[in-house]
Formats: sequence, structure tokens, C-alpha cells
Amino acid sequence: MVCCVLFAIFKLESKEGFFIKALLISSLLLSATALYGAEGEDIFDLSFEELLAVNIELASKTSETLQSVPSTVTVISKQQIENLAVNNAYDLINFIPGFQSTRGDWVGAVPKEHARGVYLDSGNLLVMINGERLNEFSFGKASVYTPFIPTSILEKVEVIRGPGSALYGSNAFIGVINFVTKKHENQVIVGIGEHGLAQMSANWHQQLTQNSKAFVNLAVDKSQGEQYTDFNQVKDPLDAVYFELGLSVNKWHFNGRYNQVNLDQFLNLGGFSAQNRHKSENNYLSAQYQWWQSAQSSLSSKFFYGLHKIASSGMIIPAEAQIVSEPFFVGPFWRTRELAFNTDYQNELSQTLSLTSGFELKKVEQLQAGIYTSHFDTEQQRTIPDDNYWLGGPTRLSENPEFAGLKKSLDQYSAYGQFKWHYSNDLTIFLGARFDDVVSIESKVSPRLAAVFSGIKSHTIKFQYGESFRTPVTNELYSNDEVTSGNPALTSEFVKTTELVWQYHNQQFNSELVFFSNDLNDFINKVATPNGPAEFTFANVIDKKIQGLESSLNWHFSSGLELGVNITNLFDKPANASFKHFASTFINYRIESLLFSVNANWRDGVNVALDNGMDFSQSAYLLFGGSVQWQLSDKSKLSLKATNLLDKQFVVFDPRMDDGQVPGQGRQTRITYQYSF
Repeated sequence: MVCCVLFAIFKLESKEGFFIKALLISSLLLSATALYGAEGEDIFDLSFEELLAVNIELASKTSETLQSVPSTVTVISKQQIENLAVNNAYDLINFIPGFQSTRGDWVGAVPKEHARGVYLDSGNLLVMINGERLNEFSFGKASVYTPFIPTSILEKVEVIRGPGSALYGSNAFIGVINFVTKKHENQVIVGIGEHGLAQMSANWHQQLTQNSKAFVNLAVDKSQGEQYTDFNQVKDPLDAVYFELGLSVNKWHFNGRYNQVNLDQFLNLGGFSAQNRHKSENNYLSAQYQWWQSAQSSLSSKFFYGLHKIASSGMIIPAEAQIVSEPFFVGPFWRTRELAFNTDYQNELSQTLSLTSGFELKKVEQLQAGIYTSHFDTEQQRTIPDDNYWLGGPTRLSENPEFAGLKKSLDQYSAYGQFKWHYSNDLTIFLGARFDDVVSIESKVSPRLAAVFSGIKSHTIKFQYGESFRTPVTNELYSNDEVTSGNPALTSEFVKTTELVWQYHNQQFNSELVFFSNDLNDFINKVATPNGPAEFTFANVIDKKIQGLESSLNWHFSSGLELGVNITNLFDKPANASFKHFASTFINYRIESLLFSVNANWRDGVNVALDNGMDFSQSAYLLFGGSVQWQLSDKSKLSLKATNLLDKQFVVFDPRMDDGQVPGQGRQTRITYQYSF
């Protein structure tokens, strides 16, 4: 009954209908309180009470709860990840207030985030796994080199909705997402689904000795892909591998990660073709040493190494254009490397004052700037779309003189400090800043101030101010190809963010209302170059203010019913055409060994008049998903999961496409079996 009413509500169209939706949803959920809240016992394992008290270190590097943390934070638990039924961790972003994630065009069909009205190809969102950044030096956007993260390896997701540069530096701009992997599980999961989907994951941990322990995460995902008849008959296959090994010995902790993703066919550099290619690989190694840890202070150091590889080729001139007999493909064949050393120090200076501080030394380098192309003049050492230089198909060339300017290295020196002051029992103040010196590019100071007031029972009020920045990456500065031409004169983007937060919480209900104001300065966007050698260049062209309101409500009843809704309303137009209003909701209900979950994601319409005279139009739409989980025994579970359950056909706007259209993913259903040992 509840699901039917929700469906009717979300069918309401128009911007005015958005506010009617919000009112009706709230009324519906409040009515459910009377229907379901009076009987039964508490049978949810985690997703509410423990979540309210979960320790969060992402936003302050001190142990805080959702109420005491000096940032606007969302945490998605392991059980919630299961309930939402998505396969790619980026799709969890759709259930975070202020954020959406859609598939778009870059060097492959990769996830693109819409973050508080900012929808750009630059890496304005810092993405991490276990606190280690995925954003790299050449493209800056985490999803280019890591477009798929399996949810089967995740323990939880921590999200800062707002600036994080005061702690994490560049890219921690509009937000920070930290995917935390499983470290205490012994289980195997296998699954099959539509479009030839097959997946397997394994999680293992073991106490080796009194002072040593280890864990392993492995996931393999393969899919033949859905066919898109209106887009050159292409499919969107997936072939992905993720492997992680962690080892703790006394005061040392070692971690290694490897992932590889293939996104062939479908979309790449604006062209739909079965010959498109995209392969990305990442290798990570880290070693952390805990110098000491006591009740009053702690000191730790960490060495981090990352190696990123991409081989991507997209069709930019079809044979039908009659310029070449065979389609012209081009794309990057690149490698970048990152070395970092950081030290973090914490000290309880007194009963009311504590200090968190640290420094970081980093060196990033583009090691290879080759090309993956179908036409290349070996004598002139350049790409030429001419039949005389056809290579027989897309071919990898490790060196390309036209890309020589990309082979740069950068050194960065950073230091941060933050004071936490318990002014009174009801008021805590956080004050800090981070200094980043990106040698030969720019130096930035990112300040931060937050006040957390909890003097009213069950209520928390926060005032937060922060500044963040993003340094241009090599593709924006030095690219030189048929698609983009770099601009060495680019300067760093920066944003000033003010937030006012109200939270209410008790054992069965919590809500949050956030007003945010982002003052965007010198944001980088692509700019058409009709008379230039490439289609686009980059420029610091966006200066605007974006304000909005985010609200979330969650109910948990002793009958086994859990309800939630997130609503986002932007007061200003987004940077690049995107959703101005959107909402998500979920309903979970448990009956003995069965757990039923239904979720919905609503987005308002997007209409754009393109520079080429064409129009993009997509009306508001609703996407349903959900799962049925059957606990067969203490050790085994069978699940039926679905995303886009009604197989809604829709397109998403992407400014890189001539007509603006990128098709959304259709229905994906799958059955999984989980065994714990």
C-alpha cells in the first residue's frame, strides 16, 4: 500500500509539484508511524541506533558522532548498502542529500557526480578507499581511472557534503567520499543476473598471532551489457577485478590494492561504437607505522604509492562522415605515479582543548603520454585522419610527440592544524587550516571554522564555514589532441562554503535540515574552440553562487519497519545543466527471516538549448529499485536485487555530446547467494 501511494506521489510533474511531493511524502511517512509503530520487537541489526553512534574520523580526524562532527556528514552502513541493491558503489551517491551520480562521456562512459549544483568534468569530489585518494594527476576525476567499485567489498561509506580541503587538500572541494572496505568478514558471494551478469566476491580475515592479523577482499564482475538500439546498436559490457590485501604486525599496517576495469564498446569521446575501448588499471601500496598511541596523544606516519594506467580509444570520426574509409579512433595511453609521505599527530592539550595536526610531502608524475589511435603517421609522428595512415584498427603507441608536454611532475608540500575547544558542555568549536604549496603552480590556505551546539535535548545546531580548492591537472594544462587543447595559464579553482545545520535525533527518529551557500570562484570548464586545432580548451570561466536546502528524515520502528527520505532543492541554476530538484526514499520491512526493501530516486526535468542549435529535453522521472533478502540460516543468505526495476528509458544531459544525450542504464536484476564461514 505504501509503495503504491509513493508511486502516485512521484508521478506528479513540474517544479511546483516538487514541493507537493515533499509534503505528501512527509505526511505519508508520519501516517505510517501510527500504522506500524506500536508493536513488535527490534530486529534490525545495525542501520539505525548504531549508525547514530558510529565513530566518524573522516571529517575531523578525531573520533566524532553524526551529531558532534564539525561537518555535514552522511554515513551509509553495510546493511543499507545491501538494501539499496546497487552494484557499483558510485550509484550509492544517488541516496546522499545534495548529490547525484549519472553515467556520462569522458574517455569512456564513466560515472559523473552532480554535487550541490556543480556538474563539471573536473575532479571536484575527492574519492578515497580507506582514506587513500583515487583522484590522480592527469584527469583529476576519480571515476576516469576507477569507474567501477564493487559494493560487495564495502563495510560502509562516509561522505562529507561540503568542503574538505582544510584536512585533505586539493579535490576535497564540493565533497569527500570515503569507501571503507570489509576487514572483519569471512564470506563468499556469488551472483547472476540480466544481460549476462556474473559476479563473485570473497572476504577473509584471520588473527595470525597475538600481534598480527590479515584480511583479503576479492571481487570479479562481468556483464555482456544491455543493447541500446537508438545509439548505434552498442552494448555496455563490464569486466572488472578488485583485489586487496591488508596485514597488521605490531605497530605496522601494510595494505595493497589492485583493480582493473574494462568498459569497451558503448560511449567514448562522444562516439558510440562497438570498437570503442577503455581499460584502466590501478596499483596501490601503503605502509603505516604507529609511533605511539595513548589516551592523551598519538603519532603515526604513512608512506603511499599509487600507479595508474589507462588505455582508452573512442570514435570521433565515423566512416559515414566520408572523411576516412574506416572510423577514426583516438584516446590516451597514459601512466601516472604518485608518491606521498604524511604524518598525523593528535594531542589532548587539556580537558577542554585538543590539537590535530600533520604534514604531507607528495610527488606526482605523468610517466607516459602515449596514444591509442587508428590513424598515425609514423614519419611525422602525429595522428592524421587519412586512409594512408590507417593502422588496421585502434593501436596502442607508448609515445606520442604531440603529447610530450603532458609528461610533467609536480611536488607538493602541505601542513594542517585543527583545534577542538570544548567551550562548555553544550558548545564545541573547531578551528583549523591547511597550507598547500603546489610548486610552480600555486599556494593555497584553506581555513575552516565550525561551532556545534547541543544545549537543547535531542537537538543539535551547527554553523560551518570552509574554503577549498582544486589544482588544475595535466590534461587541463597541457593536452594537445583532436578533442582538447590545454591551457597553461589556468589557475586553481576555489570555493567558499557556509552551512547552517539543524539535527533532531532520538532512538526511533532522526532528521536533518541543511542550508548551504557555495561561492564558486575561477571554476574551470571546457570552452569551444571553433577555429582551433581541437574541439575544446579549458578556461577559468565560472564565478557564481549556488545556494540550496537539503533535508533528510529517517524513522525506525520496533515492528521491523524503517522509512527514510532525502530531498534537495537548489535555489540557483547548477553549473552546467543538471537537476535543480531531486529526492530519494526507501522503505525496509522485515518479517522473520525475510527483509523487503524498496527505494526510489526522483529527478526533475532538464531542458537545454545547445550552442549548435539543437535542444536537449528530458522530463522528470522516477527510478525504482529494491531487494528481497532471505536469511536461510545463520551462515547463508539468498537475495533478489534490482535497479531501475520498471526499466525506465531516459537520457542524461552531458555537454560533451553533440545532442547532449547519454542513455541511462536500464533494468538490472540479479540473484546473489552469500555464505559466511
